[in-house]
Amino acid sequence: MKLNAIQPAAGAKRARLRVGRGASAGQGKTCGRGVKGQRARKGGYHKVGFEGGQMPLQRRLPKVGFRSAIKRTRAQLTLSALAKLGAKSSGAIDLAALKAASLVPEYTEKVKIILSGALDRPVSVKGLSVTKGARAAIEAAGGSVE
Repeated sequence: MKLNAIQPAAGAKRARLRVGRGASAGQGKTCGRGVKGQRARKGGYHKVGFEGGQMPLQRRLPKVGFRSAIKRTRAQLTLSALAKLGAKSSGAIDLAALKAASLVPEYTEKVKIILSGALDRPVSVKGLSVTKGARAAIEAAGGSVE
């Protein structure tokens, strides 16, 4: 095989349709545009998505997705992250302690501790919501939830 011998398969390339070259050419007179109307005119067409005044598809369909307004004020904390903080702090772990340790963003208002990871030392959690599994793990490690 030589690069200068490569060519498309037979029948793959069709000749350009030459419109407006007489009736015998097959696309004479109206050149395949039909009779009258906006689509028959030269330069007369519409914007993308226009459906002749009918409500366009992109406006008929619902908007996709949802962004919660309170999501940015909520945070989740795993037990493994809590264990790291528990090793450093001696007192009860609350929202202020989590913000000080940069475990949650500064604008967080509520934190929920979830069961992910392990807890090997007792920790005291105050003022934070806790899942059932996380509560059981904290209490099994000798800690407390207020």
